[in-house]
Formats: sequence, structure tokens, C-alpha cells
Amino acid sequence: MARIPGPSYSITIRAEIENRIGMFAQLATAISYAGGDIGSIDIIRVEKGNVIRDVTVNARDEDHEREIVRAIKGVGGVKVIRVMDRTFSSHEGGKIEIHNKMPVRDRNDLSKVYTPGVARICNDIHDNPEHVYRYTIKGNAVAIITDGTAVLGLGDIGPDAAMPVMEGKAMIFKEFAGIDAFPIPLRTKDTEEIINTVKNISTPFGGINLEDISAPRCFEIERRLRKEMNMPVIHDDQHGTAVVVLAALINVARFLQKDIKKFRVTMVGAGAAGTATARMLSAYGIKEITVCDRYGAVYPGRRQDMSPYKRELAKITNPKKIKGGISDAMKGADVFIGLSAPNVITPGDIKKMSKDPIVFALANPDPEIAPEDAIPLVKILATGRSDYPNQINNMLSYPGIFRGLLDVRAKGVNEAVKFAAAEAIAHIIGDDELHEDYIIPSIFDRKVIASVAHAVAECAAKTGLARKR
Repeated sequence: MARIPGPSYSITIRAEIENRIGMFAQLATAISYAGGDIGSIDIIRVEKGNVIRDVTVNARDEDHEREIVRAIKGVGGVKVIRVMDRTFSSHEGGKIEIHNKMPVRDRNDLSKVYTPGVARICNDIHDNPEHVYRYTIKGNAVAIITDGTAVLGLGDIGPDAAMPVMEGKAMIFKEFAGIDAFPIPLRTKDTEEIINTVKNISTPFGGINLEDISAPRCFEIERRLRKEMNMPVIHDDQHGTAVVVLAALINVARFLQKDIKKFRVTMVGAGAAGTATARMLSAYGIKEITVCDRYGAVYPGRRQDMSPYKRELAKITNPKKIKGGISDAMKGADVFIGLSAPNVITPGDIKKMSKDPIVFALANPDPEIAPEDAIPLVKILATGRSDYPNQINNMLSYPGIFRGLLDVRAKGVNEAVKFAAAEAIAHIIGDDELHEDYIIPSIFDRKVIASVAHAVAECAAKTGLARKR
């Protein structure tokens, strides 16, 4: 699928341009012919006979960036001084830092925040362990734990290369929910070692966000940590995605005035996100769910590539015991949900679905079918991309979920909390606002985080998870 120019591949070209009429027009024409999307244009300085300008251009990919620069160099009277990749520049030196909440200006300040005054606080926490939430960062801190084995779209790239993603996640926690989150990539893939490490470093944190850990190890790591720790542990790739998919499906049912529990759903993808989504939809009451992987439908008794987790999944899905491939599973389906890989379904597969099909093609950056191919055939299309309507993005869920859990000092997380989060996301959009292109709110709608946090805190209190009301 051809990509359009976007800010992920944005460059700023500093160019020395002869100061005569028509020169910038020639430069702009060259960029346009090369397919670049011109953004800001700034004059840096004017010299004798020349103007130094910074021209920002969005490209499709790195090859396209180079093509644009070559086109500029081909313009007579223009000299390229330097090219800056704006995405790399935004990561220079890391994207997050620690700030003090109060100044340390003199001995009086020091005596309160450190010795000798801090001893009083230490003794208080020793005598009242729950005060650690009140007098330390624990009440507002989340650890982002990864081993770098399943980074979105990149796979097993290791802990160092995963750091920029974890820093970005920490930025989102802070920007949208006011949570101090710390990226902690671990230099091990061993399940037991990860579990023990997380338990041993958990003291400063009120919650654990597992991130980009490959299946099936992620299932065992999350299960054990939830069982052995007295705080919320959420593998966001699983449950954050599942919550937003459920929210979108709730709104599809509202928009179409249908019973969500009667939808017939076909899913492609039996990894972390696919498994969690299938389980959540099933727990919510949708009875007809068929999950497919690269070998076709998952069903009880299948011998090929059936992990214990897929065998458990087979017990709660595929009630019609479909044994064919993806195309077979899509026959008569009302909803397709893709959490897998690019180009795994065709327009012909969509034509086999029921009337007014719903397609959530969520593989990112390239979905299971090109949106341009799906749009003429579907009632509603959702993707994981920001350049099409109905973006399914787990950013809608996890900041608010953790905000709500931290606010009540939750001891864990349960299915009811996740349902509450999904319903809160869905109902940000009023009945009269729902539309084929608006079944999920924007990730920049600040009402979402507050609404989710409130619903989650309330649900945690009602279901016995809250230490604080």
C-alpha cells in the first residue's frame, strides 16, 4: 500500500537561495514534483545576494526524503547547506527527564526534603506502610516494563532499541494523565527472571505496565505478576487494545441499533492483542467469535501450532467449529477484526460477509487490507492509523485506566474495570453524534481520560480493589 507524506518522515532543509525573483517558486516546484508536502518556511538570515531559508517537508519514507533533497539540489541557484530529520531531532538526548516538585534553595529546604527532616517521614511509613502512597512518588508512578521482543511493527529489536517507544509511552502517561512513568527495558527474555525483577523493583510504583513482550511469554508473565503482586499489572498490548476495540464495537451497535451480543465476529490474529480481544468480547457476551491465525481457524482438536493459550481460546470461541482458512471464517460474519499482518484479506473476502459489513483492519502501519480497497465495500471501517477516520488506538484506554486505579490505590485490576473503561470511552460520543466515520473519540479529546479514570475508580471501589475511596 502506497504511503502518503506524513510527519513521521519530516525533514528540514536549510538552503542558500539566490536572492532574485522567482527562485523560491522554482524550489517549491521542485519539491512538489518530487511528491513532497511543504510545511513551514522560515527565513534564517539574508546575506549579500542570498537568502538562507529553512524549508520543512513531509515525505513518504527515507528514500523519498533523499529524492526530495536531490530534486532541490537540481535547482540552479540553490545550495543545500544541511538536512535535518525532524523525527530524529525530537529524540535527541531522550524525550523525558525528571523535575523536582519543590526547590532546594537553602539549608531550610534541605533539612525538610533530606536529612534530618526526612527521617520523620521514613519512620512514619515504617509505622504506617500505607503512607508510602501519600509521602512518596508511589501514589502516582507506573513502571513501563519491556524486554523489547515484540515492539509494534518492528518485532524483537531488544531493550536498547525499544527505549524510544517506552519513552514515548512515558510522555503520553504524563501529558494526558499526569502520571510519572518510567521506562524500564530489561536485558533478559527469561520469564522467571522478568517476573522476579519486576517484583524486586516494584517498591516505587503504584502500577506495572507491561509493554511489547512477545506471546506466549507475555501471558504467563502477566498472570504470575497479577497473582503475586498487590498492585495493578496490565499488559497494554493485550488489554489496552481490547478495551478500545470493545468501545468501538459498542458504538457500532449503538449506531446500527443492533444488539452487540448478536454480532458474528471473525478475528485474524491469535497473539497478545488478538487473544485478549477475543477473551474480552466473549466475556462481554458476544457468543459467535472465530479466531484465525496463519494456519486458519482456531478450533478444539486442531493439531497445528496449538499452544496451551490457543487451546484455551478454542474452548470459548468458534462455536460452529469452522476448520477452514480466513476466507472460510469470514463467510456471513458481521464484523472482521484484524490484529495481525498486512494484506491478509481481500475485497472478495469482505464480499462474503453479511450485509453492511464492519471491518476493523488494525495492523499498523499497513493494515490487513488497504483502506482504499475496503471503503467501497463496508458500512464502517476502522484502522490503527491516524490518517483515516476511526483510529483504534490504545492510547484512549491506558492513561485513564491507570489514572483511575492510582487514584484509589488499587490492589489489582479485573474484567469489570476494563468493561467500565470501554463503556466510558464509547459514551464520550452522544447518540446524535455517531456516524460511520465517528465511532471512536479522538485520542486528543481530553474528556476521554477524565471519563475513563472516573469510571475505573468507581468500578474499582465497587468491586473491592480500592484501598482509598
